Amino acid sequence: MQRTVTITDSATGKTVELPVREGTAGPPVVDIANLYRELGMFTYDPGFLSTASCASQIAFIDGDEGILLYRGYPIEQLAEKSNFLEVACLLLYGELPTAGQLRQFEERIRHHTMIHESLRDFFKGFYHDAHPMATMVGVVGSLSAFYHDSLDIHNPEHRETAALRMIAKMPTIAAASYKHSIGEPQIYPKNDLSYAGNLLHMMFSVPSEDYEVDPVAEKALDLIFMMHADHEQNASTSTVRLAGSSQANPFACIASGIAALWGPAHGGANEAVLNMLSEIGTADNIPKYIARAKDKQDPFRLMGFGHRVYKNYDPRARIIRQACHDLLAKLGAANDPFFELALALEEFALKDDYFIEKKLYPNVDFYSGLIYKALGIPTNMFTVMFAIARTVGWVAQWMEMMAEPRQRIGRPRQLYVGKAQRDYPA
Repeated sequence: MQRTVTITDSATGKTVELPVREGTAGPPVVDIANLYRELGMFTYDPGFLSTASCASQIAFIDGDEGILLYRGYPIEQLAEKSNFLEVACLLLYGELPTAGQLRQFEERIRHHTMIHESLRDFFKGFYHDAHPMATMVGVVGSLSAFYHDSLDIHNPEHRETAALRMIAKMPTIAAASYKHSIGEPQIYPKNDLSYAGNLLHMMFSVPSEDYEVDPVAEKALDLIFMMHADHEQNASTSTVRLAGSSQANPFACIASGIAALWGPAHGGANEAVLNMLSEIGTADNIPKYIARAKDKQDPFRLMGFGHRVYKNYDPRARIIRQACHDLLAKLGAANDPFFELALALEEFALKDDYFIEKKLYPNVDFYSGLIYKALGIPTNMFTVMFAIARTVGWVAQWMEMMAEPRQRIGRPRQLYVGKAQRDYPA
């Protein structure tokens, strides 16, 4: 028997039965599609705290238990046994690839790593001190002007080609944005390198010297990319889906996701962590800043702790925490005062009753920022790194949505609280 929820309007006595839909995991949802038609009411849910905006097979989060699944696979198992491009293939196509399928996928990515030469001139139009995310939004949005052969969103082959292009070109665009900001020449990709290794090469090599990718740095970056590949219906992913629902071209949709990710409450959180640590200064100041974080009247926030969904330890943070400590030890940065401050803050907060009671554990942003800094990646590039990784999730979610036969344009409604209708004064 179909499970339902009955809602009765106490003012009119009208009643509506709404079906309950069960997913593979997670809480069931009440299907309110007929609510307005039957009762003449909308739902009111600021921030969409209790709203499932779509049905998806890509990722699942259990915030209470601290679980993250990609296509059903626990993130811990993927971190141990997989790599970023294999995870990308999994998210796009739904299954782990065979060895042959993975080689073919990697070859298709390598085929698209270069960007159009005319597009390289695009960077000259930006001020040298422009934030790299500003450059990324503009350049990614412009891709539709160069790649007309993959703009038919109703053609599955076009959608796939556009998806692969974006995954392949994002590191190239990101590195070019960085090089422009420091006045160095752009570096072409080397397709014999790994995905993460190629990015490090394009960011840090120069034409006048040989550059060798550090395998420790390469592995750490690949791991972070896996952790950030997808995270259910977050702000940027929801933005990509909403833009895509209007049948905008895929490059415009991803540019909209980059813009949403730029916010300090979303992708900019790891940059905010480093700024916070700089403000704290020394370990002696930690108790004072912890007290400020507890004070509701104080605007200071302890960045990198707590999560909108996770009320347990963020499973990604648990994985990256160990990688962070290992990387700092291998690079000889473990005794750096900045990193010592971060570890001291982590230790202090994890023992504090307030943070234990509120379940404010370090999240993935706390550790990823530390890893980026150890790798020599400047703070203003942190969110760009996030965008590179999350592009995989964005295009997977976009492709899933576009293949949905009943897909409709997103059109939220509102609770109007403005002036009632009135006449223009005589």
